[in-house]
Amino acid sequence: MSKPGDYTAVRRDIVAQLKKPDYDDGSAGPIFVRLAWHSAGTYDAETDTGGSNGAGMRYEAEGGDPANAGLQHGRAFLEPVKEKHPWITYSDLWTLAGVVAVKELGGPEVEWQPGRTDLVDDSKVPSRGRLPDGAQGADHLRFIFYRMGFNDQEIVALAGGHNMGRCHIDRSGFHGPWVNNPTRFSNQFFNLLLKLKWTPKTLENGVQQFVHVDPDAEEGDEQLMMLPTDVALTTDPKFRVWVEKYAADKDLFFDHFAKAFAKLVELGIQRNGHGAIVNTDNVKGGYLSAPKKSNTPTGSSKGSGGGCPRARL
Repeated sequence: MSKPGDYTAVRRDIVAQLKKPDYDDGSAGPIFVRLAWHSAGTYDAETDTGGSNGAGMRYEAEGGDPANAGLQHGRAFLEPVKEKHPWITYSDLWTLAGVVAVKELGGPEVEWQPGRTDLVDDSKVPSRGRLPDGAQGADHLRFIFYRMGFNDQEIVALAGGHNMGRCHIDRSGFHGPWVNNPTRFSNQFFNLLLKLKWTPKTLENGVQQFVHVDPDAEEGDEQLMMLPTDVALTTDPKFRVWVEKYAADKDLFFDHFAKAFAKLVELGIQRNGHGAIVNTDNVKGGYLSAPKKSNTPTGSSKGSGGGCPRARL
């Protein structure tokens, strides 16, 4: 067991959990990024509710949201870390895991500060329906992300999280990876979005996505895919400007993604001049860490169109 506040030790043990030969493409990194994103992306600036403080997915009211389908695997992968460091809150652990995963998979260093507390009950769990639906278009993206306080440039930067991971038909309803190497952070997502031809395809479940039909593909090769919200980034003129910039300049994308993701995992957090969180949730016990949960994934794996990672983003 580490000493309380030894986040270096926590980071080291998160890294040790990344390699998963029997899971997806061999890495838990993408689902850690999605877990961090979904734990924070419930924030509503107008009502100042939701956000990364609380780890509300421990409760069915939030964890059972169809948009969070499959994330029980990411949470379970982090339970050995929680066991070694019982002092850390789940809300800190989940957001830190996303930050660590981005860096370890070749992405930028994302600023992260600790201090989040875990909710003591589900009374402050945000309402469902706040996470994006990949089946929608540009207007939907703006509705969801403007509510959190992001602008068009930040929306496109966060969409670059689709450089990692894949969609699962039994979770989000969509199927397949966005890029050729879904365990390596890069700007390939933007390049492929612009350079390849994306054809609509209706899956057997009735969900429509876009796929690239490669004439040189061999039998058994997996098709790359894009969500309707991804394609909307190229058809909306204001979004497309940033898609083109990030496709042409990886360093610019890395810089903007790091800033947007750091902002994302701070949603709903209020800090004083010393960096300490002063949210009213803290009055029930300061740095309140919830008891360790099961190492076995629990909860429904069934989801809706919002189930694919948005920084997935």
